[in-house]
Amino acid sequence: MNAPIVIHRPSPTGGRRVTIRGQIAGLAHDDGDVVEFLRRAGLPDAEQLLDDAAWVQWRGGRAHRYEAA
Repeated sequence: MNAPIVIHRPSPTGGRRVTIRGQIAGLAHDDGDVVEFLRRAGLPDAEQLLDDAAWVQWRGGRAHRYEAA
């Protein structure tokens, strides 16, 4: 089973695209942005999900890093 939340590789200008169940949630520049996207999607305890591989897949870069590629 794939994780429903994907944090994609850092963009050349910084930030990471976040998708939730295949829908683009936005461009995150830090964990706070990701938590806000998840909160808006109905996941109020989002901070606890960021390191849970069943919920979040970090692609193409180190987890919690958002600087330009």
